[in-house]
Amino acid sequence: MTAGGVVCNILQAVCELCHCHLRGPAPCIHSRPSAPSAASEIMEQIVERARKAFATGKTRSLDFRVQQLQALKRMFTEKEEDIKKALKADLNKNDISSYTYEIMGMFGEINLALEKLSEWAAPRHVEKNLITMRDEVYIQYEPLGVVLIIGAWNYPIVVLLQPLVGAIAAGNAAVIKPSEVSENTAKLLEKVIPQYLDKELYPVVNGGIPETTELLSQRFDHIFYTGNTNVGKIIMSAASKFLTPVTLELGGKSPCYIDKDCDIDIASRRITWGKFANCGQTCIAPDYILCDKSIQGRLVEKIKETINEFYGDDAKKSPDYERIINKRHFKRLLKLMEGENIVIGGDNDESSCYIAPTVLADVKPDSKVMQEEIFGPLLPIVSVGSLDEAIEFINQREKPLALYVFSNNKKVIKKMIAATSSGGVTANDVIMHFTVIELPFGGVGQSGMGAYHGKHTFETFSHKRACLIKSLAMEGMNQIRYPPFTEKKLGWAKFLLMNKFNKKKMGLLLLPVLAVIAAIVIKKYRWKLTGRGLQLVLAFQTFFLSKTA
Repeated sequence: MTAGGVVCNILQAVCELCHCHLRGPAPCIHSRPSAPSAASEIMEQIVERARKAFATGKTRSLDFRVQQLQALKRMFTEKEEDIKKALKADLNKNDISSYTYEIMGMFGEINLALEKLSEWAAPRHVEKNLITMRDEVYIQYEPLGVVLIIGAWNYPIVVLLQPLVGAIAAGNAAVIKPSEVSENTAKLLEKVIPQYLDKELYPVVNGGIPETTELLSQRFDHIFYTGNTNVGKIIMSAASKFLTPVTLELGGKSPCYIDKDCDIDIASRRITWGKFANCGQTCIAPDYILCDKSIQGRLVEKIKETINEFYGDDAKKSPDYERIINKRHFKRLLKLMEGENIVIGGDNDESSCYIAPTVLADVKPDSKVMQEEIFGPLLPIVSVGSLDEAIEFINQREKPLALYVFSNNKKVIKKMIAATSSGGVTANDVIMHFTVIELPFGGVGQSGMGAYHGKHTFETFSHKRACLIKSLAMEGMNQIRYPPFTEKKLGWAKFLLMNKFNKKKMGLLLLPVLAVIAAIVIKKYRWKLTGRGLQLVLAFQTFFLSKTA
């Protein structure tokens, strides 16, 4: 069996066991007719065309990168209505939600890249040691080559194309694989991206497991995947064949600790928004709440009031409430609710994949709903007796993609941050760290590896090349590294290599030497420090001080 066949079998097994594909729970599509040999040939041709196009060197030009980024930006302007319609069909997102959570984020990412590209791509000079003080020493950012970007279905635009912005900015070719689960958006992207971006450098591959499997059997210079941990392991395994570096944006159960010393009203509003946006299908949504049992009742009351405020008495009728992506995911969520104490919501309708905003109280740590990422509109509340107990609870589980803490006491917040580990942290709010483009976004441990957003995306898709340009002069200094070796040479090597070059420091060290030289010159030529001699000394002093300032 080929390596691609092995990957395909594993992907199918993962689908059957955990109903996952590419981003959280999703349907298995291995029942679709496929011709592996034909798919393999097609994928090989796509990747080879991208590699040949990259080899021409045209992506090395910053002007070309800018032109492609501007074209991508134009796509979002000209195809905005089509994008909104596709997102409505896939996830029941209304126009405002689509713009806010998908399109606006793309404009921000593209605009930043256009503004900062020349700065990001410029050589970055680094500190020198004494032996390289006359040399040019810098880091050159260069593109990796042909990269693969695999997107997710829950936010099918932004989690696929934000990484693409960084890949283009860094000068790479990129094979783009949208999630077929959000099929309307995937079909749209397959159609419109070639209308705006270079077709050979940025091909779009649509399809399911056969196509993904064959893509993973190809050689790439980097793979960027957003999805679930199980498929992340498969992708990492496939990448190991070529030692391909990977960025894995995964998920996990993101905890939300609420301190008793907290404004429950405000905490409830912010948590309700973050949990039930996109029907809970957000990788950094608060997965569960940890709080003292004494505040649980009030918290439930305030969350219920907030749900009514946001979505009305019947969320099913609200234009602002999305739907579960498909029936397989819908049924999985219903199973997670079985046997739990439902204190808010629980209503559902399979025909429209609707599940009401739901809160579960007095949830046991070992219950089914606490064993996997929920990825839906279910919010369990687990009781803890103290901050230390909450920290212990979090640390006994896999490191989450995000961690949230609500408290009026900054010492509580700082302790929670210091004593735990997570991909990111937001205190007294949820999700908002994702919106700060200067912050790296990514996981740790089981929640992922690598990070992106803004400059971090550019660096993810760049190789930091160490560059040293030496002069052929001053060969005498090199005698310390040539045989035969002596203790004296070792002493000089220690001094020159273990001390950083600093203009001001070197200036102070050289002042006594220059003073001796000046004294010798004055004595030898019997200069008086008047007239021409004084002018030369003052001119030299001015020049020297300006260079060491």
